Amino acid sequence: MKILVLGNGGREHALLRALSRDPQVGELHAAPGNAGMADAATLHPVDAADPAAVVGLARELAADLVVIGPEAPLAAGVADALREAGVAVFGPSKAAARLEVSKAFAKDVMTAAGVPTARARVCADRAAAEAALEEFGAPHVVKDDGLAGGKGVVVTEDRAAALEHAEACFAAGGTVVVEDFLDGPEVSLFVVCDGEHAVPLTPAQDFKRIHDGDAGPNTGGMGAYTPLPWLPEGFVDEVMDRVVRPVLAEMARRGAPFTGVLFVGLAVTARGPEVIEFNVRFGDPETQTVLARLQTPLGQLLADAAAGRLGADRTLEWSDDVAVDVVLASAGYPAGSSTGDVIEGVEDALALEGVDVLHAGTARNEDGALVTAGGRVLAVVGRGADLAQARERAYAGAERIRFTGAQRRSDIALRAERGQITVPERSQA
Repeated sequence: MKILVLGNGGREHALLRALSRDPQVGELHAAPGNAGMADAATLHPVDAADPAAVVGLARELAADLVVIGPEAPLAAGVADALREAGVAVFGPSKAAARLEVSKAFAKDVMTAAGVPTARARVCADRAAAEAALEEFGAPHVVKDDGLAGGKGVVVTEDRAAALEHAEACFAAGGTVVVEDFLDGPEVSLFVVCDGEHAVPLTPAQDFKRIHDGDAGPNTGGMGAYTPLPWLPEGFVDEVMDRVVRPVLAEMARRGAPFTGVLFVGLAVTARGPEVIEFNVRFGDPETQTVLARLQTPLGQLLADAAAGRLGADRTLEWSDDVAVDVVLASAGYPAGSSTGDVIEGVEDALALEGVDVLHAGTARNEDGALVTAGGRVLAVVGRGADLAQARERAYAGAERIRFTGAQRRSDIALRAERGQITVPERSQA
């Protein structure tokens, strides 16, 4: 197969790495890509969110499959344009992508499908937001209804801060969803879907806030690990039965069958798994760890999903090891980012056993040096026999890499390694 991957982040670099291990994949292309992806694929300076440009590139390459990484091209209808042009594509239609584009739409789908999730109110002005905050109480959860690059959610005990976030969304012409807080550890589950059938990947957990101890503002994600040794037995089966299959059936009923990755963000509560949110693509930085352990050929899996050939009994093979990734972010992130800072030590990190480095916000300067080009710059992935070894390797790799103002958390997967994650006791109600 000749495969074109759209996007320029760490998730897309991880996809390329996994696709390159598939013996059925003969040629890889990426648009627009980043400095690290140039080692795995031929790069093309095409706007991934421009439907006409992507269709033109796919035709020029005679691509057998286009894999859409980020949410923006999906929201722009790139998958629809490719399908109309007769190009196989892994990614949902614009109509199906509303599960991520609009949190209010996702709540409506979940209600219709009977999916367990937090109570919520859609608010378009300050008065409505104040009433919802009063109804649900603290901790306050306020979500920008639209796309916000993983940074549109505020969870806070401070009512004034919650209102401030809502007001900022209103001022930008948007609405917000105010929700009841779901207590319990969070889990990310990616599910490959073909419109009717679905195959789950291994669950992961990510770390959204910038500082240790989950302090500071939300980011796009500062690290992740998989598998999750503390998950209750049968967790994934329950999510498939209570969440994924009902949502796929409801989307099909609405005339928008879902083909692609359904990213289910969950809280493990005393009532069982409850949905925090949906995304409609692989999540970053969880993808970097999940795909590191996947042994099933990824290209054939995605091609089968795109063609509606998953079937009801597809299973995946996984390595027995553990994967942890640590994100290195640029100075000023997440409020902004520093670009053009020279990055050193990547090759030193790659020389370590069980360590990989995936590029996100990187580029080459006029001298050919690797430099920062975004907020999240690199993800260092460590693999080991257990969490302790995987963490040790990931942080050993991160220590080798240097650039001005580099930021990283020091506690990715630490509580899990210490056995300190508590799952609420299941209620009988």
